[in-house]
Amino acid sequence: MGAHEIRVRLGGVSRQRVYQITSRRYFPAPAADLQQGKVWLAEDVEAWIAEHRPPTA
Repeated sequence: MGAHEIRVRLGGVSRQRVYQITSRRYFPAPAADLQQGKVWLAEDVEAWIAEHRPPTA
């Protein structure tokens, strides 16, 4: 999952906000750092979202 997919999954937050979130030490480490950018395992991101971004009613 790349930064764009994380943006979409978080409800369309800004690119800057995704950078802030993914740069923090509590966010999962990227699975790879490619020329096009970092990528994360989808299951790691989904687990982080479930823990840190509870659904809103």
